[in-house]
Formats: sequence, C-alpha cells, structure tokens
Amino acid sequence: MRSAVLLLSALLSLGHGDVGDFSPCLSFFYRARPPTGMTGTPICQRYKNQYHFATLYSRERRTPWFSGYVFSPAQGKRPRGEWKYEPQLANSKADGNMVLFPIPPAKVDQNVVESQAVQNDYTNSTYTRGHLNPSQHHNDTVVRRATFTLTNVVPQQPASNDGPWANLETHVSKILKEYCLGKAYIVTGVIPYEKDRWLKDEGRVAIPEYMWSAYCCQNYSQDLPKSLNDIFPTFGAIGRNDPNSTQEIVPVDPHKKKEERGYDVKAMPLSILEGHLKKRYRMSISVFDQQCSRA
Repeated sequence: MRSAVLLLSALLSLGHGDVGDFSPCLSFFYRARPPTGMTGTPICQRYKNQYHFATLYSRERRTPWFSGYVFSPAQGKRPRGEWKYEPQLANSKADGNMVLFPIPPAKVDQNVVESQAVQNDYTNSTYTRGHLNPSQHHNDTVVRRATFTLTNVVPQQPASNDGPWANLETHVSKILKEYCLGKAYIVTGVIPYEKDRWLKDEGRVAIPEYMWSAYCCQNYSQDLPKSLNDIFPTFGAIGRNDPNSTQEIVPVDPHKKKEERGYDVKAMPLSILEGHLKKRYRMSISVFDQQCSRA
C-alpha cells in the first residue's frame, strides 16, 4: 500500500479559480494564515456564488486533509443532505461553484470520478460520510447546505460519527456560543493510518485512523468557570475512528457504553495535538499562526 508519508510529500497542487489557491478564502483562517506542514490541493468552497469555508484536499486519497471555517451558532433544523462535488477538481476551467450530483440513473462524468470521491464510493459501505466542517456549526441555511460536499467528508465509523465525535461537536458549539465573544476559527482534519486503508478496498478513498479538531478564539469571557480555564483561547481534541487502534494517542475507556467503546475522544492542549500530528505526518504541523497567540 502507498504510505501516507509519500502522499503527503506531493507538491502543492496549482490550479485556477477556487481550486489550487487559498487566497480568495483566507478569512476562514486565524490571521488569514492556513495551517502549515500539510500539502494538497486548496479548495475555496463556493456555493451559490459565495465562499463558505476552505478545504485542503488530497486528490490521490480522494479525501480532505482538513477544513477550516468560522463558527456561528446553528439555527433551525439540519438541512437535507443533498451531496455535491467540486467540478474544478475535474476541470480547472469549470465554474467555481460546487455542483449537485446527478440523480440516478444518470452517470457522473469520468473526470469527476477520477479526481474525487463520488456517491458510489460510500454506497453500501460500512462507513458514513463524516463532515469535517459540520453543518451544526453554522447559522445560515446556505452555508449549512454547502457543508454537504464530498470534498468536506471522510469515511467515518457510524459509532464515532453519531456518538463521541458528535458529542464533541455539540460540546464545542455550546462552549463557543456561551463564552467566545469574537470570531472563533475552527480547523478539523484527519490522521491517516501508518499504512493506508481504503474504503471498499478499492484504493480510491482513504480511511482515517483518527479525526482531530481545534479552535482559536482570542476574545472570550473573563468569567469562565474554573473547569473551563484551560480551553481558551485554544482547545484541541482527537477522536478514534477505529476501535482496534493502539491506545498511545487516545486511550479506550473500558467503562464507556458498549456501542461507543473504542471511539473515544480525548481533549488536549493545542501543542499536544500538534505533537501527535507531527509524529504521524513526520513533519512539523502548525494549526494556528503562533498557536493562536496575540503576539
């Protein structure tokens, strides 16, 4: 199998429009500076002629490395999951807006199939489409719908996606809504296996071993409960996507209820999170500029 290290060593992909360049959507990153240390294809995620978030995408793995966005409290019901794809990954001259997948039995253009994940990759698999940028972290209906693009999801075990990881997303939403007084920047990504594993064993869509997420909020309430003193201005967490993984990154709580056991999520300082990323990626990773400091 191809190793994650070899894939990460690929040169930064250059392109046109909203693919290959973060410059149109730098506002989704703290101090307009994307995470450093990971290479891939930058995508400024555009829907209905507006930018909504940013993604670093791996063409070879057909999954994102991370998505970055600005948090806003969710309002209303979760929108229906109408899945989309990025036409510019298949054709650099295509329109920059993400596009709805055609309704079956219409076929997807082969150039799209070769450049990114498609609906058929996830159909009849044991994995869910796990959002990196979740719809529940946005209050605008259009933005929430924009998160339903396959360039923003990875194969995630249902017990993680609907269990501890969903609880983390809800926990982060509650904390930021109550205590963050300014913009909160969130980056959520993946940690690959040492040797890649593939959805449906087809060598098309890579499965992550872990999910990770971190936020940066510089302007926050000074009346934090003592239990929350360590989670501002930054907070990080790593979640298991494989119950059989070793426990040096995220240990398993044997007292968890059976359906959630092995999908634990561990909170940690940003520096510890970056240390785990460095060890697995074998290169220094910086999620937020100067670790979300004011300096």
